[in-house]
Amino acid sequence: MDLRLMGIDTPLLHTLQHIMDTAANDSDKPMNAPSRDYVRDAKAMAATPADVKEYPNSYVFIMDMPGLKSGDIKVQVEEDNVLLISGERKREEEKDGVKYIRMERRVGKFMRKFTLPENANTDAISAVCQDGVLTVTVEKLPPPEPKKPKTIEVKIA
Repeated sequence: MDLRLMGIDTPLLHTLQHIMDTAANDSDKPMNAPSRDYVRDAKAMAATPADVKEYPNSYVFIMDMPGLKSGDIKVQVEEDNVLLISGERKREEEKDGVKYIRMERRVGKFMRKFTLPENANTDAISAVCQDGVLTVTVEKLPPPEPKKPKTIEVKIA
């Protein structure tokens, strides 16, 4: 129903009409649909497999990164205990006279997040990419010293 056809055309009613028209056009999209960034990040995480190993003194995260340079890979710690490994694999520049017949290798962003255990030492993290395999090592904190019983002297009053 167009309010302008009824002879009513105030700024407030015009805005309400616009909202109603927009809602009618977007009726196929649910109100709580995830954002584009969330969907992109979820796809990047799903397409980035990783192995995680626990050693007596460390945690090791292993991911295949064929063809990437160290500048294409980011290893960060967020919120004090979240290990974030991300980057982007870019498409090769096309040369004159060359065209793709088939393109199956994955290009685009990749990302994985891992919540680190309490005993992870976020100040002792190393990352090495060798032969297309990224290995991120997070050292463990030493176990806390067991508390010794404290003796309280009993005084006679």
